[in-house]
Parts: sequence; structure tokens; C-alpha cells
Amino acid sequence: MPEKQGAPLERQFGDVRVPMLVAMAGLPGSGKSTIAEILAGRIGATVISVDPIEASVLRAGIDSDQPTGLAAYLVAETMAEQVLLSGHSVVVDAVNAVEPARLQWRDLAERCDVKLRVVETVCSDPALHEERLSKRSGLVAAYAVEQSVDEYHEWKGACGTMPRITLDTSAPLGENVDRALDFVEG
Repeated sequence: MPEKQGAPLERQFGDVRVPMLVAMAGLPGSGKSTIAEILAGRIGATVISVDPIEASVLRAGIDSDQPTGLAAYLVAETMAEQVLLSGHSVVVDAVNAVEPARLQWRDLAERCDVKLRVVETVCSDPALHEERLSKRSGLVAAYAVEQSVDEYHEWKGACGTMPRITLDTSAPLGENVDRALDFVEG
């Protein structure tokens, strides 16, 4: 059997670990990062988060009127690709509010020949969502680019066919993590 050009050594020799790409999606404060961290720990994946990348770009003095969000997504994609090509799974923690951002992860999964799963989070309890947003702190909070429900597009067109689960994070965390894990591993 011919070896796949450029495939990581582990994959060339049939290691049972098969890397995957999990793309998180949802508004800030919807519980993405919490679920991403726990899920990544359970599946042995690396978390790559767009928010701290964008916060660092802004902290470096790049004007906020520049496409810092796009830059952060492109940096995250490059990092995720390197991790996937090394034979390890990745969980990308990002809002992924619009179709081009969502399709970026589909295209990356295809390039790296890995399974893609999208885990979307929503918080149906407006008071809980607001409370979560108010408790954000640190570098990311200082440079946060918040988005509204109006800026979060429907899952239709090409991104509407991506394998996705939607979790309501007003439900218990353990239930949501179990559902995400079942979906990702299934």
C-alpha cells in the first residue's frame, strides 16, 4: 500500500489514534470554552482558541479597525493544521458566526483528511447568559469583541450540511459534555 505523502509517521504506520477536528460555535458567554476544554481533555485533543489570539493581536497595538478577527481565525487555522498533521486532534474554540468561518474548518478537515464535528452552544436562559458575560475577566475580556444574536447567522447553505450538534448550556454541564462526547466519538 503506498504511503500518503506528508502523512504523520503515526498515521503511516497504522497507529490506532485517528486525529479529528472539532469546531466549537456559539455566541460569547454561551459556554463554548468550558465545553471545549472538558471535551478536549476527554478525547486527548489540543484546544486552539481564537479569542486569546485576537486579544494578543489587539494588545500588540494593531488597530481594532483592522481585520483582527480574520487574522485570529487564520492564525488559529494554521496552528490547528500543524497539530492535525502531527497526528493529534484539535478542538477549535471560536464563535464561528458566519458561513466563511465555518467553511474554513470544513476545508481544513478535508485538507488534513480528518473527521470534522461541530459542537454549537446556545444558552436559552437570557439571565444566565448575561451573568456569564459579566463574569468574564483577564486578557480576553479586556480585548473582547462581543457579538450579538443578530451577527450570528443561521446554519444554511454549505455549512448547513456540516455534522453538528447544538447544546443548550442552561442544561447541566455534565449532560452537555456527555452529549458532545457521544456525538464527537460516534
